[in-house]
Amino acid sequence: MNETPAPPAGKLLDGVRVLDLTNVLAGPFAAYQLALLGADVVKVEIPGTGDLARRLGAETELNEQRLGASFLAQNGGKRSMTVNLKSERGRAVLLRAVEQADVLVENFRPGVLDRLDLGWDRLREANPRLVYCAISGFGQDGPLRDRPAYDQIVQGLSGMMSATGTRESGPLRAGYPVADTLGGMAAAFSIAAALVHRDRTGEGTMLDVSMLESALTAMGWAVSNHLIAGQEPERIGNDNVTAAPSGTFGTADGLLNIAANEQRQFAALCRVVGRPELADDARFAERTARKVHRHELTRELEAALAARTAVEWERLLAPAGVPAARVLTVPDALRQEQVEARDFVHDLPFPEHPERTLRVLGSPVRVQGTAATPACPPPLLGEHTDALLAELGYDATDIAALRAEGAV
Repeated sequence: MNETPAPPAGKLLDGVRVLDLTNVLAGPFAAYQLALLGADVVKVEIPGTGDLARRLGAETELNEQRLGASFLAQNGGKRSMTVNLKSERGRAVLLRAVEQADVLVENFRPGVLDRLDLGWDRLREANPRLVYCAISGFGQDGPLRDRPAYDQIVQGLSGMMSATGTRESGPLRAGYPVADTLGGMAAAFSIAAALVHRDRTGEGTMLDVSMLESALTAMGWAVSNHLIAGQEPERIGNDNVTAAPSGTFGTADGLLNIAANEQRQFAALCRVVGRPELADDARFAERTARKVHRHELTRELEAALAARTAVEWERLLAPAGVPAARVLTVPDALRQEQVEARDFVHDLPFPEHPERTLRVLGSPVRVQGTAATPACPPPLLGEHTDALLAELGYDATDIAALRAEGAV
């Protein structure tokens, strides 16, 4: 029996063309995950301005050059084509591109593409095999569908903030765009599933991704304990509501995360820190009692942990089977040997700055043991417009006319 050869590492989506009409983070992140796995992602941008993320980032000069760090981080491996969707001929260009595409992903507010006569019905007419993914804050229907949504808004409305922090600190947002990223990952996953369905049935699919629902899906026990057991989550800081000792503990020089969630792990922890009697203490001997007396247990453990540094305890506890690790800064996290060993950070040529190196994250998924790497640096605004128009069948005269009337 002949077996179909496996695709090259990192090229699971080789031959799949994606039209990326998205802005800022959730949508670009979704399309970036597809590009890392080999898809040909065409970023369709507004002439003259492009993705808003081109002007977002920590370096003002790059923002002014429309190469903001937020854009550079999520758009490697893509090609950029500018199209004016408010122009009749610009819309015709997009529809021609749709005819040759496998996927179109957008994160406009619901109804925007419909008003441009580029909604799902029109796109499906142009290409019945198209996978169309719409990412929005709240979904394509429901009473909140028309509201604008950014990551912080979704963190608040999902209940994420209410479960973060301590009673004293009040609700806190995560210090990074978790809701955007979750929405983008959900979109990438659903697009891949829809492509499998399309290849089996020949049918395209319309996907409606809600950032709010993606955020709720990711909240684990905070949601499940309420839905199933009627328990509302409390803010308990770095402690884990499901177990103790499971949280952040002070040492001689910094914080250490310990997650001794199982009985054997707790016994090993007590032994390694030199307090084996704690495992037999009536306050701590069994799981439920440890949760009730978690603050007393923390004081006992921190008294022992003060004898060594966080890194020393990490090296002693991990071999004993106790999950434990330091609390690192972002720079230290990226410098970890584990991260470096798996080629997760990639060096690319820096657009318009040959003297610099652009460092970006790749895919968290290795394919056949190999890291998935961006195929090329992030594109300049409209860098590939002419080449892509030529691929769509426009000749030099056509392209000049499209430019003259502002359609591209």
